[in-house]
Amino acid sequence: MRFATYEHRGRRHCGVVDGAAVRPFPDGTTLLGLIHSGLPRAATELAALSDPVSLDAVRLLPPLEPPSVRDFVTFEEHIEGVRRSQERTQDVPEAWYDAPTFYFTNPHALIGAHDDVPYPPGSRLLDFELEVAVIIGREGRDLTPEQARDHIAGYTLFNDWSARDLQIREMQVGLGPCKGKDTATTLGPYLVTPDEVEPYRDADGCLRLALTSEINGEVVGKDLLSNMSWTFEEMVAYASRGTVVRPGDVLGSGTCGNGGCLAELWSIRGEQVPPPLKPGDTVTLTADVLGSVRNTVVPGPEPVPLPTGRRRPRSRP
Repeated sequence: MRFATYEHRGRRHCGVVDGAAVRPFPDGTTLLGLIHSGLPRAATELAALSDPVSLDAVRLLPPLEPPSVRDFVTFEEHIEGVRRSQERTQDVPEAWYDAPTFYFTNPHALIGAHDDVPYPPGSRLLDFELEVAVIIGREGRDLTPEQARDHIAGYTLFNDWSARDLQIREMQVGLGPCKGKDTATTLGPYLVTPDEVEPYRDADGCLRLALTSEINGEVVGKDLLSNMSWTFEEMVAYASRGTVVRPGDVLGSGTCGNGGCLAELWSIRGEQVPPPLKPGDTVTLTADVLGSVRNTVVPGPEPVPLPTGRRRPRSRP
């Protein structure tokens, strides 16, 4: 099954996707509420659905408003590319192989599958990142990967928009990215239940889904989701270690390789080709089974001026 959250005639709805249409659930139904009640059973137990609405007539919203968003980095090829561009080496740190590293990103910056993306204030180097995410369906703590599979409600596309110049500068402080990742994250177009992707699972437990990135209709990257070095179940298990994952939590795979973002291509080619995204550019990301998201970059606001850090005297009481 596929579930969508959308706006139609000024009102927010949730429904099940049926071909080129969506069948809305009763007013007040939210996908997060259905996840708490248990997908897909909770959806099938609802009252009779209303007449279908054409997907062409709605504005797709992020499938849900998640309690938290973790973004992992599970593609070895992406790490090689980033290291090559930022640290002049393509060696992957041995620590990367220890566990599936992640950072927390902004759950309030999610945008829909076809929404415009404002340029991040103060940036001149905007990039996209092609990822897939899982959405947690059941609360769990200290899960094994085998247990984690039953805690996944579904899958969706994830575009981690990145202001590379802001990111590179702020990460020199020794913390993870903050404003470099804070303006927008595309989530959508739908939540796709696990049974839809299960036929694509390989012998290692990874999902062999083809991934494609395009800018203004030109293909710039292709990869397979199965090139992840950890499965989603292993990622969920690690995220739950010593803490709790809750229904609606979003876990991104991290950026795929072979053109999953511009920064990787720049490092390989030694020049900014394709150039950084600019207002008017449209980025389309596609994954087998999951569908496509298509966002156009638009001008953003100028940054509100702030002073630089003050060099304070080291006085003591």
